[in-house]
Amino acid sequence: MILGIETSCDETAVALLEENGQALVSLISSQVDLHTPYGGVVPELASRRHLEMLVPLIEEAFGRVDSGWIEVKAIAVTQGPGLVGALLVGLEFAKAVAIAYRLPLLGVNHLAGHVYATFLEFPQKLPAIALIVSGGHTELVLLDELERFHPLGTTRDDAAGETLDKIARFLGLPYPGGPEIQRLAAQGNPAFHRFPVGELDNPLDFSFSGLKTSVLTFAEAWRKEGRSLPLANLVASFQEAIVQALIRKTERAIDQTGIRQLIVCGGVAANHRLRQRMQELADRRNVTLQVPSPGLCTDNALMIARAGLANLQKGRFLSLREDADPNLSLFRLD
Repeated sequence: MILGIETSCDETAVALLEENGQALVSLISSQVDLHTPYGGVVPELASRRHLEMLVPLIEEAFGRVDSGWIEVKAIAVTQGPGLVGALLVGLEFAKAVAIAYRLPLLGVNHLAGHVYATFLEFPQKLPAIALIVSGGHTELVLLDELERFHPLGTTRDDAAGETLDKIARFLGLPYPGGPEIQRLAAQGNPAFHRFPVGELDNPLDFSFSGLKTSVLTFAEAWRKEGRSLPLANLVASFQEAIVQALIRKTERAIDQTGIRQLIVCGGVAANHRLRQRMQELADRRNVTLQVPSPGLCTDNALMIARAGLANLQKGRFLSLREDADPNLSLFRLD
């Protein structure tokens, strides 16, 4: 088995994956209750909760398969990117176990994990364009036949998920903001107002800071006039602007590369409207679309184990001297 460990942000997750890629166990301990009073993740509190939950989760995982460390062939752990304190909890634990049981250590890029989550449910077909859209990242990448990542486009400022969370907080919506925006948007009219999304010199890069400012300005103007804010319509229009920007850039990437295999992954990929619009794009452009089920879009350790399995097969091992890297690049030279 491959043991996967994920502690990059605010969820402690462990998983067991068979060497043939078959998922055995996936456990996640959410920290929503811990961070809700603050309206966002408090890094120090997240790290302490990881310390509390990691060992019990691993013990529970072994209990579910009636097995133990003797069946573990390698340990896959998130090395970055993420919150440095949270990353260190998982990585240092993995190092200690690797030493104690003489197991190989597999360092995984969290973003690569999101992409490899797709291959837990779909056949691996490369090359592919991957749109990674999460709370902290919005990236368009190309995954080639040798499973190497190449940059196509990135966000110049806020990520899509970060923008959703910030607007939700401003509007007084419950934490976490993304699911609440999705719920409200389903009740509203996305054509209520057309919010602009910036264009950049690289047509595949993203910028959402202007959109955020536009939504804030619009809402403030209504409030100053003493009018009741049409919340559902506002949120639906805001969500549609983000989705439309993601669709537009992805379609451009298809045109530029000619690749007909498309992966959409990351926490925001659980959004129903984005999934619907991406399927429409795939149908219109005769592209094969692969989007993991919502439970595999959000942070989990199965995706880390699956990406670790790819590293194991390629002989990519993590030295015990290497450290957590909160800014770990997805793009490396082989």
